[in-house]
Amino acid sequence: MRIRNTALAAVATLAVSAAIPAATATATTATAGTAGTATAETGTTAAGTTAGTTAAASPGDIVDSAPSAFHPLPGQPTNTKAWKIRYRSTTADGAPNVVSGTVIVPQDGRTGPRPLITYAVGTVGLGDSCAPSNNFPHGTAMEANLIQQLTWRGWAVVVTDYEGLGTPGTHTYTVGRSAGHAMLDAARAAQRLPEAGLSADGPVGIMGYSQGGQASSWAAELQGGYAPELKVKGTATGGVPGDLLRVADFNNGSYGSGLIFMAAAGQDAAFPELDLDSYLNPAGKVLVDFMRNNCVAIDATVGSFKRISDLTTSNPLDRPDWQARLNQSRLGRTAPAAPVYQYHALADELIPYGVGRQLRNDWCARGANVTWETIWVGEHVSGVITEAFEAQNWLADRFAGRPTGGNC
Repeated sequence: MRIRNTALAAVATLAVSAAIPAATATATTATAGTAGTATAETGTTAAGTTAGTTAAASPGDIVDSAPSAFHPLPGQPTNTKAWKIRYRSTTADGAPNVVSGTVIVPQDGRTGPRPLITYAVGTVGLGDSCAPSNNFPHGTAMEANLIQQLTWRGWAVVVTDYEGLGTPGTHTYTVGRSAGHAMLDAARAAQRLPEAGLSADGPVGIMGYSQGGQASSWAAELQGGYAPELKVKGTATGGVPGDLLRVADFNNGSYGSGLIFMAAAGQDAAFPELDLDSYLNPAGKVLVDFMRNNCVAIDATVGSFKRISDLTTSNPLDRPDWQARLNQSRLGRTAPAAPVYQYHALADELIPYGVGRQLRNDWCARGANVTWETIWVGEHVSGVITEAFEAQNWLADRFAGRPTGGNC
């Protein structure tokens, strides 16, 4: 456990970038088939390719792709090629869906299998303009500078937009199983994209923080059963909201209360029978409708310091159906098949340190190989920056085949 220095300038850059909208990309039409399969209309994106009509598409199959660009800051060049993709995935309830994302490959002349990181960003918002794939070409995406550090190591990166973010429907924010599927299928899709030149036998790392920490942790838990063919060497995950009910109680009426209502909208998008609107009073309906169309910086601001009782006629989190769905996103019931590097800030003001620690304890009790790190100085947002280098080094050791015993 090491002391980390905060990086306030970088935090400010991340926060500002989350509020800058980009043009929403056009998506081709997809229709759902039976669980585990899907059919799609043939379509193309500008200067792109399409997989055409398939009778029994598999998770990770490419629907279509188009050349894109990766800029950490506006106009900043990178020695990479990028493609926007839409690919097959699976909802939390097991139905087929289509998710968008971005594949980024360094142009460094490397030969042989190149490591691939499937990366999940922290909360960007619910509006389609917030999707990473819509912001990478403009240099306005959150965490792009951290993703650039991965490409400097010669690693390819695929960044999922998550279900419903950049594709039709509302983003299923905080629905863990959906996010885990989206991450694993993004890795499959990147390896199946011919232009990327990635090997299906290449090593894979899973990485994410905050919302991305939930997604990456779910991907780690699901991988052994859902995507066992992926050669996952390890997962680096931080600031993980492993228990949504505890996180909601912690944030009710505080600085992070807007995240509660964003999460409620995300759960309602995945499970319409929850009928969120039936619990909202007029002010609550206005706020949640606003959140569904905007990005995190403004959503978090307008939603802060509100209590659930301020915006509802009755608290949905007191209902058994809501509690059951939120508990379906609880982590720690399955030991990840590959080693995990998990980190959490002691003074995290959004995701309680105890929630992260409990996940570590649950994984350890189930025999997982976990390396746990406490960030002693800093808070939630700075944690993704202050621990980034150590998380990358840990993944580099896994790609190099070096063993890790963890510290359970």
